[in-house]
Amino acid sequence: METPSSPAVFKFTSSRPGMSCTAFSPVFKLLASLVSGACAIAFIQGWTMGIAADGGFASSLWYLGALLAIAYTWWKMISSRTEIRATSLHQSWIWDKQVPIAELAYGKIVRVRRLEWLVVPRLYVRTESGKFAVFYAAAPEMVKEFERLLAELAGFRGTR
Repeated sequence: METPSSPAVFKFTSSRPGMSCTAFSPVFKLLASLVSGACAIAFIQGWTMGIAADGGFASSLWYLGALLAIAYTWWKMISSRTEIRATSLHQSWIWDKQVPIAELAYGKIVRVRRLEWLVVPRLYVRTESGKFAVFYAAAPEMVKEFERLLAELAGFRGTR
């Protein structure tokens, strides 16, 4: 009696194991820093002028909570990194994103040509179960690795 063979699993080996890059461009990080800094300055001005205190303690907490959320998001944007690990794609973010490579069903690189210095290319992937994720990459080497990953995935899945 013959046992059924298990389905083939997609595997990808990065040209540089543990390849990693910053997720966002320096210009985008600068813009995010300027906007976050302007929000912080507006908050401090409002606080010192008593605007935040007009609604009492609860209003002050809302102001402080908003400032903390902006600061946390800014920090995660500044420090976010995208990695191709041995078995998964990973990006550190407000909530880390991770997709197992073996579960990839489809992928596409989305880019704005001639504006990649500001709007970095991103890899859109969908898994066999229908979940999707987007991974940002500011380094051209990582984008080339994404392209190689997609070419191998298309060959494995028999798609174009």
